[in-house]
Amino acid sequence: MSLFGTSTGFGAGGFGTATTDTHNPMKDVEVTSPPDDSISCLAFSPPAMPGNFLIGGSWANDVRCWEVQDNGQTVPKAQQMHTGPVLDVCWSEDGSKVFTASCDKTAKMWDLNSNQAIQIAQHDAPIRTVHWIKAPNYNCIMTGSWDKTLKFWDTRSPSPMMSLQLPERCYCADVVYPMAVVASAERGLIVYQLENQPSEFRRIDSPLKHQHRCIAIFKDKQNKPAGFALGSIEGRVAIHYINPPNPAKDNFTFKCHRSNGTNTATPQDIYAVNAISFHPVHGTLATVGSDGRFSFWDKDARTKLKTSEQLDQPITACSFNNNGNIFAYASSYDWSKGHEYYNPQKKNYIFLRNATEELKPRNKK
Repeated sequence: MSLFGTSTGFGAGGFGTATTDTHNPMKDVEVTSPPDDSISCLAFSPPAMPGNFLIGGSWANDVRCWEVQDNGQTVPKAQQMHTGPVLDVCWSEDGSKVFTASCDKTAKMWDLNSNQAIQIAQHDAPIRTVHWIKAPNYNCIMTGSWDKTLKFWDTRSPSPMMSLQLPERCYCADVVYPMAVVASAERGLIVYQLENQPSEFRRIDSPLKHQHRCIAIFKDKQNKPAGFALGSIEGRVAIHYINPPNPAKDNFTFKCHRSNGTNTATPQDIYAVNAISFHPVHGTLATVGSDGRFSFWDKDARTKLKTSEQLDQPITACSFNNNGNIFAYASSYDWSKGHEYYNPQKKNYIFLRNATEELKPRNKK
């Protein structure tokens, strides 16, 4: 039986005993040999690559690669180190290279075939985001840093092709050619167009009132980037279209990753949205939060499709594989409650879930 094929039996329980398992309440597949410190980022291999490979970066300064087999088994393949925590990872479109961004102020290119990693970017402060851009007339790496710059690198040259000033530190970014979007400290939000060469397209007044935490571009029916979902530390996500027919109606925000209901008698616990990922087939989305839950949403029907049981630690990262069959999410402490809630004995986990059925939009049965 193929766990991540068309079968729907996977993940529906039946495994394990009836005891409540707080570290894996959804009874999902555990990735073997997870990192030894908090997991900051996850990225699945691109469609050009046969099979499924998962990359994860962590605060233990390492980046790891696993092969995810159809039966759900995970095989650790390789690992590389930075000299500071790894904050972001991405793949080249052919799957031969992985790019890693670190607090050591460098980004590296990891050639998976030779298992060699070389530095390809440098900033004056930690690098928070790294993205591969494949344009018809150029390929490059885009790095966003806490030094308040966005830089574009040809991997063969030690100096950047272009450096753009940001209003503040880069907190999160996404790229779907020909669009890039960067969210910064002080609620800055800038959209870039990438055709011919990268340039600023528009600055947007933030639809959210609190610190930006994560961002993901979504596509329209023609498979072109149409807008983005932006998550904040205040348990809220904004859906924002770049050129909507009716901005007042089409753009909206919704609350998520909150607990204790809405009655005024008890104060509501509000958690950060740590990551957002769009399903590559259905266009629905997943959010993960410091409350230790993941949720699936249909932005067009404006409905929630599913919320997970609560894990015993925050969920810090998530990713769909290229055909949308697998949803990966990482459970580890995000320091959202400070050092007194840090337990060095607690392990970090990456879980894999069958995502074929639960992310189908509402209107399609």
